Formats: sequence, C-alpha cells, structure tokens
Amino acid sequence: MMSPEQISIIQATVPILETGGEVLTQHFYKIMLSDYPEVRSLFNQAHQQQGTQARALANAILRYARCIDNLAAMGNLPAQIIQKHVALQILPEHYPIVGTCLLRAIREVLGAEVATDAVIDAWGAAYWQLANILIAAETSEYDKLASAPGGWRGTRQFKVVAKQPESSEITSFYLEPLDGAAVIHYQPGQYLGLKLLIDGQEVRRNYSLSQHADGRSLRISVKRETGGVVSNYLHDQVTLGQVLEVFPPAGEFVLKSGKAPLVLISGGVGITPTLAMSEAALLAGEREVVFIHYARNAEVQAFSSTLSQWEREHPQFRKHIVLEDGAADGTGDVVCGRPSLEHLKHWIPAQSHAYFLGPKPFMRAIHQALIALGLPEEHRHYEFFGPAEALQ
Repeated sequence: MMSPEQISIIQATVPILETGGEVLTQHFYKIMLSDYPEVRSLFNQAHQQQGTQARALANAILRYARCIDNLAAMGNLPAQIIQKHVALQILPEHYPIVGTCLLRAIREVLGAEVATDAVIDAWGAAYWQLANILIAAETSEYDKLASAPGGWRGTRQFKVVAKQPESSEITSFYLEPLDGAAVIHYQPGQYLGLKLLIDGQEVRRNYSLSQHADGRSLRISVKRETGGVVSNYLHDQVTLGQVLEVFPPAGEFVLKSGKAPLVLISGGVGITPTLAMSEAALLAGEREVVFIHYARNAEVQAFSSTLSQWEREHPQFRKHIVLEDGAADGTGDVVCGRPSLEHLKHWIPAQSHAYFLGPKPFMRAIHQALIALGLPEEHRHYEFFGPAEALQ
C-alpha cells in the first residue's frame, strides 16, 4: 500500500514524464538489455531500434502516474499489458529485473537532485504496486489456459502441416499439435506466441490467429517485413514438417457477441485477426458483416479468394477493397484511393459495431472518420498500445 506522501510524489513527477518519459524509457531498455541478456528474447529488437517500444512504455508509465490514486481510470491498459505478457510468457522472476533497471534509469536520467531517495522510494512502491497486480492477474491467466480443454502452460510443440502464400508479402502457416490432442478454443482476434531459435539466439514473437478456432489446429499469417529477423526466418527457412514451440493464445482485442451489424476495417497485415472475427460471425450466422480492407495494391492484397468465397456463400457478408495503387473493378467492391469518409458513409450500416486495426496513421484516420459518422465510443473497438489521445 502506497502512502499519501508517496502518491503525491508520483503525481508531482507527471510533468517530467510528459516531457522526458521517452528518454527515460530508452535509457531503461539500454540498461536492462545490456546488463540482463537473459531477457533480450522477450523484446522485439526492431521495435527497440524504431523507438516504438520505448514510446509505448513511456505512455504506459505516464498513464499509470496520472491514475496513481485511481487505478480504475487506467481503463483497459492493464488488460492489454497482461495479455501481451501472457503471450510472451512473462513470469514473476522477470519483475525484479525490470524494477531494478527502472529505478536505476530514473536515478541516472533525472539526476540526484530530482531523483532523491524519497522519489526513488515512491517509484519503487508504485512499481511493486502495479507489478503485484500484474503478477496475480497473469498467474490466474496461466492457470486458466492450462486447465481449459485443449489448453497448456508454457510451450507446446506444433508441426507445420501447410505453408500457403496469401499475397506477395503474407504467408499462412497451418499448425497442428505434435501430441495429437485437442487445441484450445481461442477467441477471434487473439494472437499466438512463438518461441524460436534463430542463429543461436532465442526470440519470441506474437502473431494474430487468422482463422476461427476449430479445436484441432492453428493458423497464423505472417507479413515479410524488410529486415525482420523472425518474419524472414518464417518465410525462408521454416519448412513443412518443422516443429515450432508455441505459447497459448492471448489477447484482449476480441470479437464481442451481438446481433448488431459488424464492420471490420483493416489496413495491410491488420487483416489477419479480422479474418478470424469474420469467420466466427459468419458461422454464427446472426449478423450482417461488412469487411473493409485497405492495401497498397492488388499484389499485396491478401485473401482475395477467401473473401470472394464468403461473399458468394453468405448473403449477409459484403466486402469492400480499397487499393492505394490500382484500378477499380467497376462493381464497387474494389475502389482506388485511401481511407475516405465518403466511402465509409455509404458502406457502414447504422448502429454498427466497428473493429479496426492497422498502421497507426491509418487507425487515426479511421478513428476520426467513425467519430464523424456518429458511431458512439462503445461501438468503436480497436487494438492500440498507447494513449487513446494519439488517435484523435
């Protein structure tokens, strides 16, 4: 339990975090990845180089500091963190490492005059307050996954039984458990964690599950990223019959049940979880499904045949493909351009629930368009690791 004095100290550091939080988290990662190489596999080095990981952590710490006297005001941020941790198998023994490095970074970046012993003590108390909440929630989630039908704890071996190119950039990997037992019924929108050994180094990555749960297998669809260590390894070196170490599905951005029209809006590889959501909704057969996808061109636009098949087989399914560089097909199903309020105005039914994800600038444009169309906040669903204000 934090004291009132400690809470006041944390609140007093908010202006510092607003202006220098990213410098602090960059230094934190530099310390931790240098002094504790055993945790490097838990972090995407490309995100480290791009600064996105440090930025996301800075935003999370700032939000926590702002809500230190009312943690409920953090909204769904703790749930997002918990699910990300579960997907990568963050364990209680990792938390002391993070705490040690965070307090050291605060001391070194802010300096002894600002980061006094009282400030360090307050942040230590604040860190362990949140850490204990996360540890308890993650332990509960691990137990739930292990006890669920077809579930497991830690890694489970899955064999690659099919490898299917979906576009010039995206390839699907079909996985079946080596033990032949059942596979947990995950929720549409969740992702899978992989533990890989590449050039002698352990790495972990999350990939969205791109088909509905069938109790027998899993499918991930991976975009080849320029310079991406893991995506290029999966595309170029993983072969049929190869066995992969897989963590249980996780994720908080999932399809909610209901009968209102469902609108799924994706950009690029953001299409993958929306496929699982669409399939689940169509199998339930209870609601209209509008699938809107944006891609650079026809060559990189994935799952065209699947979407066309759904449109033929399900009267309640309607697709709209927008290509930045390409030609319209004359039917209105494929148009040219970028996200357009005018398009969405015609495509989105009233009282819809819209799920959207993709690159951050794309998400910002879609979010603003949905607001302009009058879609209420509770009808707008997205996965975004950072402050909601960033989408305004």
